[in-house]
Amino acid sequence: MSLSRLYLDLEQKILSLHGEGGPAGEDHFLREREDLLNGAAIGLDEPESRRLRQEFDEWGPLTDLLEMPGLTEILVNGPDTIWYEKNGRLHRWPDRFFSNASHQRCLDRLCQQARALVTLERPSADGRWRDFRLHVIRPPLTREHVAISLRRHPENPWTLEALRNAGWCREPEALFLRSLIGRRLNFLVVGPTGCGKTSVVNSLLGLIAPDERVGIIEDTDEIAAPAGPSFKLLTRPASPGGLGAVDQGELVRQCLRMRPDRLVMGEIRGPEAKDFLMALSTGHGGSFGTLHAEDPAQALIRLEMLIQMGASHWGLTAIRKLIRLGLHYIIVVGKNENGGRFFKGAHRLVSLEETGFLLEKEELP
Repeated sequence: MSLSRLYLDLEQKILSLHGEGGPAGEDHFLREREDLLNGAAIGLDEPESRRLRQEFDEWGPLTDLLEMPGLTEILVNGPDTIWYEKNGRLHRWPDRFFSNASHQRCLDRLCQQARALVTLERPSADGRWRDFRLHVIRPPLTREHVAISLRRHPENPWTLEALRNAGWCREPEALFLRSLIGRRLNFLVVGPTGCGKTSVVNSLLGLIAPDERVGIIEDTDEIAAPAGPSFKLLTRPASPGGLGAVDQGELVRQCLRMRPDRLVMGEIRGPEAKDFLMALSTGHGGSFGTLHAEDPAQALIRLEMLIQMGASHWGLTAIRKLIRLGLHYIIVVGKNENGGRFFKGAHRLVSLEETGFLLEKEELP
């Protein structure tokens, strides 16, 4: 009998057990359940017995995956569709959940521990679980099954020296990035999905003097706040209980009342772009954030569109003047076909012309 067939048989037997209520009834149920599991393990080798236990008592096919060195992401699209990312590449995990029920129970426990409640009224949620950022989304927004994404972030974030030693950049490029922090220039780190923008931000935060107060604004908890007087503010979605949403734009306004020396935004993705650029143009030098874009020209177009979302009555000229006042550089990072991440270049906003921005790539030795 296959393990999945054996599991389904055991699942039905365990479901048929009925406790009598109270501690004694619960103890009886647990003893009966343990006897069933021990009986089923007879004739199985150690790996098979362990895998059967994982489906009942741990995280099923995710148990071994969670311990994999170098793993950065786990994607579960359904009971039999699991992918993981390692060294920047996606791979299919050969194992699967033994039943739809065990898949659902595993996801329910994950969501409960991460406090990521999903309902028909709120079919998606984000949370933090162990050293992972959890995103969960359920039908009807998905076709059949609840889907989860677990993104791991290192407990000890990257430093600029570690990035350089890993081949992410050369020494002149590392020195230039240090100078941006030292000269208190404002910049955006841009690149496609999964290219390490957050790792770069974490490494640059490590260069800031310990007596400076950095205000960090994020949708999800990914950036490590520097030691000292720095602080972090996190958004809040609207809850079924009636609590209103708090977005990144509101957090920028709150942050400005908390005497920050610099502002750092995890990712600019909406109308908060207007509030962030307004703050950058009014005396908070040395601030930075990330933006999803392939190159500096695309980044500026996206930034214009996002600012327009927060200030629909502004004309394009006013928006471009705000960007010119608040932004000095665009740092572009990339990811090659083998999953390696690298520094692509730094582009300075030289001037604002009638036709748009004049950009100049920084020539580094």
